[in-house]
Amino acid sequence: MVANREKTKVEVAKVSELPPGQSKIITVGRREVGVYNVGGQYRAVLNICPHELAPVCKGKVVGTRVPSKPNEYKWGRDGEILQCPWHGWEFDLKDGKSLHEPHKCHLKTYEIQVEQETVFLIV
Repeated sequence: MVANREKTKVEVAKVSELPPGQSKIITVGRREVGVYNVGGQYRAVLNICPHELAPVCKGKVVGTRVPSKPNEYKWGRDGEILQCPWHGWEFDLKDGKSLHEPHKCHLKTYEIQVEQETVFLIV
C-alpha cells in the first residue's frame, strides 16, 4: 500500500520572467525540472531523458515535421518539441510523450499552477 504523499508547491518565477518561448531549469530536492512556457501554457518535465539519462532540458526547443502529402515536408509545431542534446530524441512538451514511440517512451511531467502572476511547480 502506498501512503498518500502531500504535494509541495515550489515558486518558479514571475509570469513576466517566463514569457512564451522561454524556459528555466530549477532544482527541487535532488532533481532538476525544466519549466517551459509553450505558447502561453506552462509545462514542466524532469531533466532526465528516458533513453540514456541525458539532461534533456539542456536540449533545444524546436518544431518538427507535420503530416503532409507524399513528397512534401511541412514544418510545424515550433516551440513545442524538446530535443534531447545527446541523441536528438524528440518529446512533445505538451504531454511529455516521445514523437517516435509515444505509447512506450515519455518524460516525467509535473503540474504547474499560476497564482497572482507567479508560476508554481507542484511536486
